[in-house]
Amino acid sequence: MDDSREAPDPEQAKDVMLGGDWLKDVRSENPGSLLAAISNAMVGLKKEYYGKGPVKAKTYINDNIVFCVLQGGLTRNEETLLSVGEDDLVRNFRLRFQEAMTEPMIKSIEELTGRKVIGYHSQIVFHPDHTFEIFVLDEPPEDRA
Repeated sequence: MDDSREAPDPEQAKDVMLGGDWLKDVRSENPGSLLAAISNAMVGLKKEYYGKGPVKAKTYINDNIVFCVLQGGLTRNEETLLSVGEDDLVRNFRLRFQEAMTEPMIKSIEELTGRKVIGYHSQIVFHPDHTFEIFVLDEPPEDRA
């Protein structure tokens, strides 16, 4: 990972997200499906750019909505802040970081689904920790496996 202070190049970040097998040691869908490919990309983003990734990932597609649920993956410093009641601080940091990563995430989903993303939202909750990545596509993806 590049240690410079500039935001990651969206194309390079997309290639990182799509270029590895990030689901090793992560419970997810069967390899080879579109659902697994999306989960893989989302786990890759967390592992590469947060330094720690989720332990479980599952993606759902309903018509033109892609809904990815990630469990686990908080960093040790985030867990420490949560233990002293700083939920809002951790949530705000995570959501701001997701804003910075919006473009590569959208590019990854568009490449995987063959559809244009017309809306994107990210959310995180704690106790237990879950992250939700929601994408609205212009049409349902062709591969619904």
